[in-house]
Amino acid sequence: MTIEQQHQQIIQGFYTAFQQLDAEKMVAHYHDDIQFQDPAFGQLQGEQVKNMWRMLIERGRDSLKINFYNVKGTATGGHATWEADYLFGKNRRPIHNVIQADFIISNNKMTKHSDHFNFWKWATMALGTPGQLLGFTPFIRNKVRKNARVTLENYTAN
Repeated sequence: MTIEQQHQQIIQGFYTAFQQLDAEKMVAHYHDDIQFQDPAFGQLQGEQVKNMWRMLIERGRDSLKINFYNVKGTATGGHATWEADYLFGKNRRPIHNVIQADFIISNNKMTKHSDHFNFWKWATMALGTPGQLLGFTPFIRNKVRKNARVTLENYTAN
């Protein structure tokens, strides 16, 4: 098996575990010092990243559906496209988010994971009119990121 095929298999295993809502299988694909970045949480590292997935799966268990495709392994890692459908917030707004993920893999463990998505589209679905009108602004992005980080800190503390 080539290194590209190995990396593709690792990424597929990660998303298969995500589809099964199995956070522990997901985070087993990560190196202990994993670095993660996305528009909602910003930059996270190590246990923060693992706890983010644990929290998202635990809180979304009743509505979270994951689909993934275009998985490609490369010599240094790989990438995939994944889609998440879930209900968000107190108002349980329906979200359909399409995410592009990039990975760096070393010694069969993911060391870097970056998710990219259209934040304005997400904010429109998640926040309604305020998201549609202001979702492109740093103000809304920073507010969402702050709330996401506080929620993660509270989850980790309990």
